[in-house]
Order: sequence, then C-alpha cells, then structure tokens
Amino acid sequence: MNMVDKGVSIRAGSVDMTHGGGGRAMAELIADLFQRHLGNPILAQGNDGALLEPQNGRLVMSTDGHVISPLFFPGGDIGSLSVHGTLNDVAMTGARPLYLTAGFILEEGFPLADLERIVMSMARAAKEAGVPIVTGDTKVVEKGKGDGVFITTTGLGVVPDGVHVSVECAKPGQAVLLSGSIGDHGVAILSKRESLEFETEIRSDSAALHGMVAAMVEAVPGIAVLRDPTRGGLAATLNEIARTANVGMMLDEAMIPMKPDVAAACELLGLDPLYVANEGKLVCLCDAGDADVLLEVMRAHPLGGDAARIGTVIDDDVNLIQMKTGFGGTRVVDWLAGEQLPRIC
Repeated sequence: MNMVDKGVSIRAGSVDMTHGGGGRAMAELIADLFQRHLGNPILAQGNDGALLEPQNGRLVMSTDGHVISPLFFPGGDIGSLSVHGTLNDVAMTGARPLYLTAGFILEEGFPLADLERIVMSMARAAKEAGVPIVTGDTKVVEKGKGDGVFITTTGLGVVPDGVHVSVECAKPGQAVLLSGSIGDHGVAILSKRESLEFETEIRSDSAALHGMVAAMVEAVPGIAVLRDPTRGGLAATLNEIARTANVGMMLDEAMIPMKPDVAAACELLGLDPLYVANEGKLVCLCDAGDADVLLEVMRAHPLGGDAARIGTVIDDDVNLIQMKTGFGGTRVVDWLAGEQLPRIC
C-alpha cells in the first residue's frame, strides 16, 4: 500500500471490527495512522511496553479518561484535551511531565478521517508540550456500543527535590490564587453541543499548564497546593481541598476573573460559573508572603495573564467555602448537587 492508497483509505474509510482484531488491518491502522503521527524513538521500539530511562527524584503517575461530547469544539478536541488533561494532573503535584501513554476505544463505523484529525491534534499538543506519547493500545467495540472514540491517557513525571505539593499542606492564613478566568471550557462545550450562538465565539481554555507550574515551583518551592478546577469547576475543587485538609476558605467574588461573554452566557443559560469546568486554569494555595511573587510569575506566563488572589484559607471545622458577594453579603459556595454539564471532559 503506497501513501496515496493510505490517504484515500483514511479519507473514505471508517473503523471496523478488524481494526481491533490483532491482524493485518490493526497493524496497518497502527502503522499508517498512529505511528505516522505520534512517532518518536521510544514508540518506535515496537514493544508492548516502553523502556524508559531511570529518573532522579520522586515519580508521579496519573491516568485520565476522556469521554467528551462533542469530540470537536471551539479551542480544541478530544485529542488535544486528552494530552492537556493528563499533563495538568501530573503538573499539579509540582512534577515535570516526562511521558504519556494513550489508550483508544473506537466504535465501529467511526470515520478514519476524524480519527486521523484527533490523532494529529494529540501529536501537536504533545510536541508543543515537549512530552512524547511512548506507548498505547487500541480496541474496537461494535456500532452502538460506544460513542465514536474514548481516550485514556496516562502521564509519568518527576517531582524536583525539595518540592512537596499536596492538599495536606493547606493551612489557615494561606492565600488562594487563581491563574485566570473561569468557565471558558464548559461554556464552549455547551455552546457547541446545543448549537448556541453568541456575539463572539467562546473558546475552550484547554492548555498544558506544566510550563507555568515549573516557573512557579522554581520561584517558590514551598507552594502548598496546586489543583486544576475541571469537572465541578472552581467550587468543587475548593470544597475538595477544604474537606480533605479540614480547613475553610473565604473568597472575594469581585476578585474572581471571568470574561464578560462567559458571564453573559452563564446568566442566559442559568449556570453558576463557579461550577463550570475549566481545562487550562489552576488554583494555588501558598503562604501569604509568597502570593505577590507567584502572581508576578503567573502573569508573566502566556497562560496566567489574568491571575489573581481570590481569597484566604481560614480555620473552619465544618470546612465551608464562603464568598463575599458584590452586594456586600456572604454566601456559602457548597458542593454541586448532581452534575451541571455531563460529558465535559
């Protein structure tokens, strides 16, 4: 099969059960699509597992499944999201991501052209992040028993000596920092899913945060907690930290950055932006004396230009997240009952 034949096959073809059967069709799919776009020296080893070089420091591993609907959305797709999401999970431990793996569940009948588009997006995201995809797996399920494609990625990273970023380090008196505006990803997904049109296109904030995290850790090795507020948004993330660390928080609504078009969309749709998912933002808890240094580092990075101090960790046995509102009162930012936006990542 020459390259012209491959191109015609991908453009006109679709996934069938033989692509997961372990035979010639599966080998050709892996070679002509996955290896062609994701290729690197470690992937080229051709083994069932990737043989990696030993690392100094503590290793970190994270796995994330991606079932987002729709697969393509303003600002990204399931391919780039699967790279960004796992890189960010690794980075939130203060680690430097080193390698990724990828597992694909494909539905029979899924267009190969769309699959190639997704794999190319993954390849671009991994290359831009400087983190290769070194091994993976592909399975095919019968038509009607999947939803096009699901992707699971696993990331491996290493934590520098002297860095201990963990929710157990949250303490009263620490500052709560946010790297940028909230709600972009969730509103972008919903607008695409429901074919909603706004005056300006709202794009997902999906991005790899490990470069900004590395700069933050270098400036302040004693960062207490890092989290990316994905499903459940900022509210769920802060409640999770508070409950685990047995603390509370007091937020200032006026300091939480949000784009005007996202705020308007949330108001129109009846959504509370505090609960809307993000895919390119982080929350940081740090000593109050380190807050200004970290804000300067974050704002100097392309992904942190709108970084802000949004609150303070307080002593609270019932672990409430409270927020001073724009009307001069205080409200409790509780856990979300149910799920505001399913299939968001």
